[in-house]
Amino acid sequence: QVRLVESGGGLVQPGGSLRLSCAASGRIFSIGTMGWYRQAPGKQRELVATITSGTSTDYKDSVKGRFTISRDNARNTIHLQMNSLTPEDTAVYYCNAFIRPDSGSYVNNYWGQGTQVTVSS
Repeated sequence: QVRLVESGGGLVQPGGSLRLSCAASGRIFSIGTMGWYRQAPGKQRELVATITSGTSTDYKDSVKGRFTISRDNARNTIHLQMNSLTPEDTAVYYCNAFIRPDSGSYVNNYWGQGTQVTVSS
């Protein structure tokens, strides 16, 4: 069974920084694109940043220049460094990954349980 476990959320003042981490564990043959999504109260879940297995990245326009996604393939882990945070970044942040559990299996899409990020003074 595959699990994605996020960590690093919390409360931070506007202009501050947080670093989120997501570790994949369990039955894993290979991992493709991984990413971070977020969902604010009353809003739909939205893409924040993605990173391929070859470490190509893509970002939501509003976080470009402030957020950086990175990946450690040896540890099946991704990170999201968030700087210059604003109240508009407040949301539950979810890790997402496309994982092939076995060499003969299909690629499945997995989600973490989410971690709360609150930006407030």
